Amino acid sequence: MAAPRTVLAASEAAAERRAHEERADTLTAGHRERRRRGEKHPVEDFLFTYYPFSPARLRRWHPGWQFAYDAAADPGADEGTVGDVHEGERSWYRDQEAGEIIARRADVDRYLAERADALGFMARLLRASSLQERRPNFGCFGLHEWAMVYRLPDGAQRHEDLPLRLGRERSDAVVEKERLVCSHVDAFRFFTEDATPRNSLTPTRATQVRRDNPACLHVGMDLYKWAMKLVPLVPSDLVLDCFEHARSTRVLDMEASPYDVRPLGYGVVPIESESGKAEYARRQRELAAGADVLRERILEVIEPLAALVTPPSD
Repeated sequence: MAAPRTVLAASEAAAERRAHEERADTLTAGHRERRRRGEKHPVEDFLFTYYPFSPARLRRWHPGWQFAYDAAADPGADEGTVGDVHEGERSWYRDQEAGEIIARRADVDRYLAERADALGFMARLLRASSLQERRPNFGCFGLHEWAMVYRLPDGAQRHEDLPLRLGRERSDAVVEKERLVCSHVDAFRFFTEDATPRNSLTPTRATQVRRDNPACLHVGMDLYKWAMKLVPLVPSDLVLDCFEHARSTRVLDMEASPYDVRPLGYGVVPIESESGKAEYARRQRELAAGADVLRERILEVIEPLAALVTPPSD
């Protein structure tokens, strides 16, 4: 396996760890405070309910597989473990003598041995859903959220505390008027029973590599999921960049939804109108461009390793 590019001194590693923890704490402060009070926020808390990653896990620092660091930078009982937690050590890491220090780095050999299939899948999915490889579809207009409440009885929607901006009947009418073209399996699976046959596609996990579209808001948000699943191979600053992008994307997701989020301080993107569709597409293009930058950064880190994995046919 290729050697790390450099070995961070203990002081450098400790400084990077502190900076990461401070940034993560700032990003999760609102969620942690609401959780303490037993409150929920349908926009800002979404990333902690939709994805199975806690603030504590997001806080863990990793330099990425291309860097090792002086193990003296780690506290005695490390807070940055991945996977199984062992007192005083970092799971998914390995130590090696390097002169007078112990150099600690991600255990790439173990990752390739135990998670080769997952790594290969993520690399193929990310490459296939890039703007270089797939033509973006800017014509979905966020109707997945509308399809998730289509013909539901009052109070049955996921965000029961939020009113429907147009009311029940007019919200259903939007779904019936527009063409549903959702290609994302994890959005499509939340469609109501009545909305499912209205979609022009039937995305599945087996077709995800062929279906994920670079313009899709959920595909962009999923970059955070893939980055977290690729820890400790990817560096923590990239993980937090993906988290921030996903949080920004969720704002458009909900402002264009059938829910009225104005009481929470957000705006409205009325996709039932031509002006609303135009605004949605404009903001969607901006988010897709930002997502593609992050996607390429992830691929730059993992493709050299994925090249060592024999790909199955998708």
